[in-house]
Amino acid sequence: MAGQGAIVYVGCYTVGAGGHGEGIVAARRDLVSGALTPLGAAAATPAPSFLARHPELPVLYAVNEVTDGAVSAFRVASDGGLTALGSRPTGGAEPCHLAVAPNGRHLFVANYGGGSVAVFPLDGQGMPEERTDLVRHEGHGLDPERQQTAHTHMVAPGREGWPLFVVDLGTDSVYLYEFDAATGRLAPRACRVPTAAGTGPRHLARHPDGRRCWLVGELDGSVVTYEFTTEGALRQRGRVSASERPGHVQPSEIAVGPGGRFLYVANRGVGTIAVFALDGELPVRVAEVDSGGEWPRHFALVGPNLYVADERADLIAVFRVDPVTGVPVPAAEPVAVPSPTCVLPWTGHDDAS
Repeated sequence: MAGQGAIVYVGCYTVGAGGHGEGIVAARRDLVSGALTPLGAAAATPAPSFLARHPELPVLYAVNEVTDGAVSAFRVASDGGLTALGSRPTGGAEPCHLAVAPNGRHLFVANYGGGSVAVFPLDGQGMPEERTDLVRHEGHGLDPERQQTAHTHMVAPGREGWPLFVVDLGTDSVYLYEFDAATGRLAPRACRVPTAAGTGPRHLARHPDGRRCWLVGELDGSVVTYEFTTEGALRQRGRVSASERPGHVQPSEIAVGPGGRFLYVANRGVGTIAVFALDGELPVRVAEVDSGGEWPRHFALVGPNLYVADERADLIAVFRVDPVTGVPVPAAEPVAVPSPTCVLPWTGHDDAS
């Protein structure tokens, strides 16, 4: 394939999970132009809708978003090839997100269908061991179709000593958990952080200053600003709309750009990437650009580039981000990928970001 610093992995929905992808596919990234060259399927695995990497080891993780949910681990070779290490059941249906603890010793998984959070210790090779905890959320939200029960959508480990944040679309909540690394178990804090009814919180993004974060609402099309208290809890500061385009907006991914100057939000339904400046108390919209399709499910920022996975248009759009304005502009031809849902650049030392 290519050196690790030039590979981009893409998770895709597969047959049986509403898509027609092959599993995890790979592409070579040109470090100068940002263009992608497809390399084909890297691993056949059911519905790897979200991907993550170990912070130190050459190991890639994927959720398997199917009824009998699982998490799979792959060793990444020097040429970018993937070798399956094994998988574990997540204890819930349709896992949709996962994250590795900053020290690389545990893996956390969000089971969307099960409304639960699973914890796995990682051995010295990065392989998930037997699950040590499974915490289920209870309750429902305002929307009778989307919030009839709990739907955990994101797990976000904090820096050492901070709680684990778990975003739940179904209960309009962000849950905070203390994590005992010795036992691998979660202990809920006394108070969850409720959002406005019908928000449908999906993902959050932290600022590198450690003082702020932003939560995107899938159901009400919002971006909500929070500040961290000294105890690591969240205090709401305000709300802005994720998109100014007419139509039914369903935001998906949210991320802070390099340097912490801009916030990026993908808007499904209207097919845009919204850009917000972060130099004020609340985000200020500076641009909203067409994403290349109607359904931008996920994106990744790496170096000067932005890669957008459009699930329904079957493509990865390639942009270059203006370093002054923060606005992405098309940089290369889109790459055809069936049912893409997640983009994971496998960066190396030769790839500045």
